[in-house]
Amino acid sequence: MTSAERIGADKIGAGNRAIAAWCLYDFANSGYVTVVVTFVFATYFAQAVAPNPETGTAWWGTAQAMSAILIALASPIFGAIADQTGPRKPWILAFALATVFATAALWGVTPDPSAALFALVMVVIANVGFEVAQVFYNAMLPRVAGTAALGRVSGWAWGVGYLGGLLCLVVALFGFVQADPPPFGLDAAVAEPVRATSLLVAVWVAVFAIPLFLWVPDDAGRGLLWSVAAGQGLAALWRTLKTARAQPNLMRFLIARMIYNDGINTLFAFGGIYAAGTFGMTIAEVIQLGIALNVTAGLGAAGFGWLDDKIGSRRTVVFSLVAIMILGTVVLLAPDRTTFWISTLALSTFFGPVQASSRTLMARLAPVSQRNEMFGLFAVTGKAISFLGPLTVGWITLATGSQRWGLATLMVFFAVGLWLLRSVRDSVPEVPHSS
Repeated sequence: MTSAERIGADKIGAGNRAIAAWCLYDFANSGYVTVVVTFVFATYFAQAVAPNPETGTAWWGTAQAMSAILIALASPIFGAIADQTGPRKPWILAFALATVFATAALWGVTPDPSAALFALVMVVIANVGFEVAQVFYNAMLPRVAGTAALGRVSGWAWGVGYLGGLLCLVVALFGFVQADPPPFGLDAAVAEPVRATSLLVAVWVAVFAIPLFLWVPDDAGRGLLWSVAAGQGLAALWRTLKTARAQPNLMRFLIARMIYNDGINTLFAFGGIYAAGTFGMTIAEVIQLGIALNVTAGLGAAGFGWLDDKIGSRRTVVFSLVAIMILGTVVLLAPDRTTFWISTLALSTFFGPVQASSRTLMARLAPVSQRNEMFGLFAVTGKAISFLGPLTVGWITLATGSQRWGLATLMVFFAVGLWLLRSVRDSVPEVPHSS
């Protein structure tokens, strides 16, 4: 498909079935984020696998940081190569399968410090597969949604994603963690009901990703050998970096998102650990909190998609970041579980809008002919310093003995990102692909 043909296709969109299938991929992936990264496995690791919660927080942060570095190195390269070969689905499939198999392997993580290294290695592999697949998935948004509905479809996908995370948590809680007796003869003495949630997630991701491969249109292949495509892709990536530098508006947005997105991702990664360590919540209670958070976050993501199309992506991101800073301060100062619950639910309403509208703004700013490459940069800037948030939270927690002080450092990330966004414009003219 030529650049002109892609522009025409982007204006029209791919139809309701393709939109639903594209959104369902977020439904699939969110099971991994909520169960493994945020609420269940992260909490299990800190409470039962690591020697103590503070050490577990530091180790988990280190693994998240290593993931971020690998993602930052891989994302723009694969995005550039995919622009040369054409289709995006094969890349999504390859990296999604890496996530599925690494997640399934977490079943083998017993409640003993000797299993910690294996657990962290599998989490790193799963994280990298998840995030690199997102490069190609995100780049499909304009082709699927059409120009007029970018904000709505992006918001719907985040909302559907939160629904997927919610339902996966419900199944994990009632089907495994709290089931009495545990299903399939699982032995609670060695945490098998909790560990089995990793198998649930692996199946969840694999099954609900299938509609994307069946019903979402993809660009045709260009008949290039992988080695040739790699050379051309890397050359194109270099041109993209030069092109991006010549677009100060785009660069300001990417740098701002790099900083505030690190704060968002770190909140996700440590939410369950914080609830368990600071307020003494059990894994079952953390899952209940996660279920409630996914309801409010999903409503926020879907609702703010309409606001994005009305007032613009940048304004939606700015409004949401201000709300996150105010409510995040309340969460950190919460003296009891009730205050923590109420303020955390309010806070989660604004997670989806920040991420959905950031993706929409990138889709508006990226030149059509360089969309995969630009979304590769979107991914790399989203992860370029993402080692900093987890490492800061993890090691400040270990140094001070307080998870509150560790998470308080994230307010700086939000404030700096918000300050940088002040001069970003919501759209720019199409920039031709340089030769």
